[in-house]
Amino acid sequence: MYYCLASCAFPSSHTTLHLRNKLSPFLFRRNRSHQTLQLCRRNFQIRAMRAVIQRVSSSSVTVDGRIVSEIGPGLLVLIGIHESDTDADADYMCRKVLNMRLFTNEATGRGWDQNVMQRGYGVLLVSQFTLYGFMKGNKPDFHVAMPPEKAKPFYASLIERFQKAYNKPDAVKDGVFGAMMKVNLVNDGPVTMQLESPQSSKNETKASTES
Repeated sequence: MYYCLASCAFPSSHTTLHLRNKLSPFLFRRNRSHQTLQLCRRNFQIRAMRAVIQRVSSSSVTVDGRIVSEIGPGLLVLIGIHESDTDADADYMCRKVLNMRLFTNEATGRGWDQNVMQRGYGVLLVSQFTLYGFMKGNKPDFHVAMPPEKAKPFYASLIERFQKAYNKPDAVKDGVFGAMMKVNLVNDGPVTMQLESPQSSKNETKASTES
């Protein structure tokens, strides 16, 4: 009797292996479902315009072997547009980029003291939907980026915002939307900053729409 109880409470290695083999497909499916859920949650949480800002000594964009835009000292700004972005996100990004104090004040010698407009430097904007890439296995997925047909006019309006906000409109350049571009730069520092528009802009837009 005691032997039977012991054998039931402590199954043999053969029994354990049999149960493991039967449960393996279930455990695999549950693990895949959990990974998919995590990816969906992460994608849902990211609802902001993104930018990577690099302080440069020079930068240029080449398309089909021809330089289409170039600047000397200033900022190279890679812009990623989320499918939910609005004018509020564009306003925020324009204001923050142009006012980031990434340059030294040569009059005082104080570092991180002046923005690009105070120095009269150039700004080169380049559309970069791959800033919203997520890996699904070994393949990148960009489905949260704004679709091209909607993103193109939105990006054009963003360029106009920068040009109007800068006291030297000609200082703001851009690449070619949707083209295969070669972006050359000499990073000065190096200095590279990441920026996202606040989630509050989405909440305010949603609230105004619902009201």
